[in-house]
Amino acid sequence: MLEKKKRETTPLYLQILLGMIAGIAIGIIALHFTKGVQFTQHWIYPWGKIFIRLLQLIAIPLVFISLVKGVLGLKDIGKFSRIGGRTIVIYICTTVIAVLLGVSMGLLIKPGKLVDKTQIIHIQEDYQSIASEKKLEAEQAHNQGPLAFLDDIVPNNFFKAASDNSKMLQIIFFAVFFGIAALTILPVKVKPVLDLFDGLNDIILRMVDYIIRFAPVGVAALMAGLLTDFKGDLSIFSALGVYFLTVIAALFILILFFYPLLIRCFTSMNVKKFMKAMYPVQLFAFTTSSSAATLPVTMEAVEKDLEVSQETAGFVLPVGVTINMDGTSCYQAIAVLFIAQVLGIDLSLMQILIIIGMTVLSSIGTPGIPGGSYVILTMVLTSVGIPAEGLALILGIDRPLDMLRTSVNVTGDAVVATIIDKK
Repeated sequence: MLEKKKRETTPLYLQILLGMIAGIAIGIIALHFTKGVQFTQHWIYPWGKIFIRLLQLIAIPLVFISLVKGVLGLKDIGKFSRIGGRTIVIYICTTVIAVLLGVSMGLLIKPGKLVDKTQIIHIQEDYQSIASEKKLEAEQAHNQGPLAFLDDIVPNNFFKAASDNSKMLQIIFFAVFFGIAALTILPVKVKPVLDLFDGLNDIILRMVDYIIRFAPVGVAALMAGLLTDFKGDLSIFSALGVYFLTVIAALFILILFFYPLLIRCFTSMNVKKFMKAMYPVQLFAFTTSSSAATLPVTMEAVEKDLEVSQETAGFVLPVGVTINMDGTSCYQAIAVLFIAQVLGIDLSLMQILIIIGMTVLSSIGTPGIPGGSYVILTMVLTSVGIPAEGLALILGIDRPLDMLRTSVNVTGDAVVATIIDKK
C-alpha cells in the first residue's frame, strides 16, 4: 500500500526521466543478445509508436478548439478597442522574434550534428523517402510563384484537411476564420457555441492529460527502439547536452536581453524595477510549468508592483496566456531543427520558413498546461516531413526546459501589458 501511494505521488517529469533511463537500459541490453534487437523492435517499440499516434490523434482537435475558443475570447476587443489590436500585433511580433532567435540558434550551433556521422547515414536511409518527398513539395511550391503558399493555407475541404496532420495550416486558417465570423454575430446567438467549445476544450485537455500520463511508457519504448536503431552509439547524449544548453541560452537571451530592451525602448519604467517585480512570478511559473496557473500571480504583480491599470492587465494578460508563447515557440524551433539534424534530414529554406510560420501560428493553440507543447511539436514535425518518433530524443530532459520557458512566457505577458499601458 505504501509503495503504491509513493508511486502515485511521483512527479510526472520524474516518471518520464525514469522512463527514458529505462528505455536506454533496455536498448543497451537488447544489443547484447542475438535476437534482442528484433524483440525490441517487435514487442517494445510499438508502444512508443502508439504514444506518438495518440499525440498526433489529439493535435487537430486541440488546435482547432483552442484557436476557436481563443478567438471567441477576444470579444472584449470591441469594448477595449483602444488596446485590442495593438495587443495582438505586439504579441505576434514578439513571438516571431522568439522563433527567429530559436531558428538562428539551432542553425548556428547545430547540436544534432554532433551525432556520429555513420549513424546519421544509417538513420537517413530509413527516412530518405519522407525527406525527399517534402523537399520536392517545397521546390515545386517555390517554382510556382510567391503566392503558391496560399494553396497550403486555404483548404477546399475542411474534413479532408482534418484527416491529415500535415495540413495543419489549413485547420488554423479555418479555425481563425470561424472564430472571426462568430464574433460578428449577436452574443446571444453565439453563446451556445461558446458553451459548446468551453466543454469541448475541457474534454480535450483531459484527454491530453491522459496521453501525457502514458508518456513514461511511451518514452521508454521509443528510446529503446531508437537506441537499437543507433546501434548503441552514445554520441547522441553529447548532442542532447548541447541541445539542452542551446535552448537554455536562447531562453535567457529573451528574458535577460530582449525583454529588458523592450522595456527600455517602449516604456519609462526602470528595468531593475520590472525584473524585481517579476522575479516571484517567474519563480512561481518555473515551479508550476503552467502559464494559466500563474495568471492570478502575474496579474497581482503587474497591477500592484508595475502599476499597470486594472483595465489593461485584465485584458492583456488573459489574452497573453492564450496567444503569447515566446519561450515555447523559441524552444520548439530549436527542437525541430535538432531532431532533423540528428535524423540526418537537411531542411530546405522553404521548410524552415514553414517551421517559422507553423510555430508562430500554432503557438496560439498551445494550451498553458504542463506537456501541452508536446502535441503541437508533433504537428510541426509532421508538417515538414520529420518523423514524430524523434520527439523521444528530447522528452527525457524536457521538464526543466518546460519550467524555464513558462517563466519566459509569463514575463513576455507582463512586458506587453506594461508597453500597452504606457502608450
